[in-house]
Amino acid sequence: MQQEFLIAARPDLQKARAEWLAALGGERRLSALTVEAYERDTRQFLQFLTGHCGGAPGLADVAELRPADLRAFLAARRAGGAGARTLGRGLAGVRSFLRFLERRGLVNAAAASALKAPRVPRSLPKPLTAADARKVVSAPAQLAEEPWIAARNAAVLTLLYGSGLRIAEALALTSGDFAARQQPALRISGKGGKTRLVPVLPVAGQAIAEYRRLCPYHLAADAPLFRGARGGALQPAIIQREMKRMRSALNLPETATPHALRHSFATHLLARGGDLRAIQELLGHASLSTTQVYTAVDTARLMEIYDAAHPRA
Repeated sequence: MQQEFLIAARPDLQKARAEWLAALGGERRLSALTVEAYERDTRQFLQFLTGHCGGAPGLADVAELRPADLRAFLAARRAGGAGARTLGRGLAGVRSFLRFLERRGLVNAAAASALKAPRVPRSLPKPLTAADARKVVSAPAQLAEEPWIAARNAAVLTLLYGSGLRIAEALALTSGDFAARQQPALRISGKGGKTRLVPVLPVAGQAIAEYRRLCPYHLAADAPLFRGARGGALQPAIIQREMKRMRSALNLPETATPHALRHSFATHLLARGGDLRAIQELLGHASLSTTQVYTAVDTARLMEIYDAAHPRA
């Protein structure tokens, strides 16, 4: 990754970009995943400029950018298969970088500000049914042959569905977070460093206790709770792969992913009369409008039931 970037920009632009990335994680306290995405997006942008400008770009080249140059970048990314959401995030990263440079008096970011992000088609979250969600998180449904690994998978998936966690949030938990299981909630650090309290259902506590009982590795209080087969921190790809196997074994739709369990958490709470503001807090959404999409999911499901069951439908 770093070698690609060294070819893609001149030293003055490399230095400014490194300072911007450091500021994102330090002063602005963006999550590591967001900083990683912005790093990747701006690296791709500078690689595009290398061909577009006929050589590795420097600050002088970036200072002369026009909206047409940015549109050409988006067109190249779209031709490479990037969707509207990816393009929008990429443009946001480029804008953030150019505004950082503008605040330092190095460039004019008007070109980026004048360009509209591609419109993202509205898509509704695709939760599992309550019955399917219960099957997925149950210990007997796990396909791993090692009992402790099956218990681990069940515990992780139960946290995603029972507490509405993102997979990265679940895998960031330490053994110390569960040292005193009398507490009914966990303090989770989510996107942008935002902290929230989430409930730990008794069934989740039991699943975690069973995993800890069977786990062959020492789980130090400050070390990752969930471990891979060789004892290292468990990676999201492992849980995603296990979920893919379960889709086939349980005849679940392709939309049944670990993140779909978080969608299921919100949708099922709303269907049972949960307060939208409370669900927003539990999910860690910064804006209520992000949570409101689940009302559309609930309404769509009600209409499906109506169409299937009403004698005059």
